[in-house]
Amino acid sequence: MPPVTFADVQSAAERLAGQAHRTPVVTSRTLDERVGAQVFLKCENLQRMGAFKFRGAYNALSRLSDSERARGVITYSSGNHAQAIALSGRMLGVKTLVVMPENAPASKRAATAGYGAEVITYNPAESDRKALAESLAAEHGYTIIPPYDHPHVIAGQGTAALELIQEVGALDYLLVCCGGGGLLSGCAIAASGAAPTCKVIGVEPEVANDAYLSFKTKTLHTIHNPPTIADGTRTPSLGELTFPLVLEYVADFATVSEDQIKAAVRFAFERLKLVIEPSGALGLSAALSHALPFTGRVGVIVSGGNIDAATMAQILTET
Repeated sequence: MPPVTFADVQSAAERLAGQAHRTPVVTSRTLDERVGAQVFLKCENLQRMGAFKFRGAYNALSRLSDSERARGVITYSSGNHAQAIALSGRMLGVKTLVVMPENAPASKRAATAGYGAEVITYNPAESDRKALAESLAAEHGYTIIPPYDHPHVIAGQGTAALELIQEVGALDYLLVCCGGGGLLSGCAIAASGAAPTCKVIGVEPEVANDAYLSFKTKTLHTIHNPPTIADGTRTPSLGELTFPLVLEYVADFATVSEDQIKAAVRFAFERLKLVIEPSGALGLSAALSHALPFTGRVGVIVSGGNIDAATMAQILTET
């Protein structure tokens, strides 16, 4: 049996009912004309704490034993997973600690602390976040809930695609951004059960294309600290769980340039009245730039909206 199944996604959906927002699906005739297809945007930028990450974090924490809850959990994240773990911990009464890089977006760090997590910072040039978290977990007995390479996290993330298909019906394509592959693999598993003919496409920045290379060569590739504005995709590689799941369930990959990512953020703001962070705009960027010949009914997971004011201002004023 694979580590995550369609039944696991369905089970996660039951746990998330009444806890996660059932986020809206947005359509636009202008967008359809630009893409040459009927496009459905699943707006996880309007999810609790502003990103899809809440789904996986809550599903994982809700399954802890009483003793695990009493000891607390620790994770490592540059932002959205950090906030998701912190909020889920507050809701479930679980102590949370988050290892975050010193250069994490200020808004994400502040929100993580605001939700009640203890934030532990590190210098990414000198320390490894996973190793630091593992050391603290071993010392204090914390349970580690990693950002993407965890079966309950993957299953929870897949509920975004499950909801989209339940609302709009079968899709020809589903475009999903990819960092560590938790959202992508979860959504691909969900689509395999809810819309078996749907082709799930992973989308990465051109300068952070480790998953693209891994998918194409069937060999795991790693890129450390890629220089992309899409900070949520700076994970070095797919995980031990997500890599084989991506190979099994994903149909293809596309990449987009930094300029194309920014153009999608601007389009969403100016034409759709949506605030989307660069990582969350990857699927929309692939559709707008015709990265692949998308036709028919196309779903897009808009994965998050946690963008700081300075970055948004910079993107909106560029020509």
